[in-house]
Amino acid sequence: MKVLVIEDDPGIIEVVSLCFQLRWSGTTLASASTGNKGVELVEAESPDVVILDIGLPDMDGYQVLKEIRRFSDVPVIMLTVRNEDTNIARGLELGADDYITKPFSHIELIARVQAVLRRSQGVSVTNEERPFAAGGLSVDFSRNEVSLEGKPVKLTSTERKLLYHLIRNEGRILSHESLLAKVWGDTYVDARDLLRVHIQHLRNKLGDNSESPSIIVTEHGMGYKFVRPASN
Repeated sequence: MKVLVIEDDPGIIEVVSLCFQLRWSGTTLASASTGNKGVELVEAESPDVVILDIGLPDMDGYQVLKEIRRFSDVPVIMLTVRNEDTNIARGLELGADDYITKPFSHIELIARVQAVLRRSQGVSVTNEERPFAAGGLSVDFSRNEVSLEGKPVKLTSTERKLLYHLIRNEGRILSHESLLAKVWGDTYVDARDLLRVHIQHLRNKLGDNSESPSIIVTEHGMGYKFVRPASN
């Protein structure tokens, strides 16, 4: 596995390197101390996962993330000392897959990396799995294809997995804890803000009104429910 760390603090790079030496043998680690160099390495090296610091000398991590997302869906974990909901939400809204706050333990870092890699592999789909189509929305999970009114919709691997579980439980309320466990894993069952941000992204991409959603419906205090779109 190849890991790219975009971080200007040599001490943090050393800690990350030690984490993988101790916990994940066979990992190749590359690093960049500036955002521009980091973007270049993502394109040139095609890493399996990127660990990205928010505070960089030439551009902030949010801008780096935007540049990466122009050409790559590589899993990105934001690394930050700013343990504030607004900063976390901003990273997730721009396409980060997860975040970790400094200081962190070896176990936490490896667990986060393992979780985003599992999600990036998508969902297991059987040959009997039928495509979903209703109200202009078409989803073929076996081909990882989603379209709205005939136009392709680009979803991240996490968004596809979230949509899969919602559609396969159409009409049933899925609790916050259930969705978090299915998509992110058991260690994320309390991360409701993480779920909320991804639900918002999914609604926007599927043309669902965020103020009054009719497809991915919020059941307050309980969770979310997928409602079949009405035909036009």
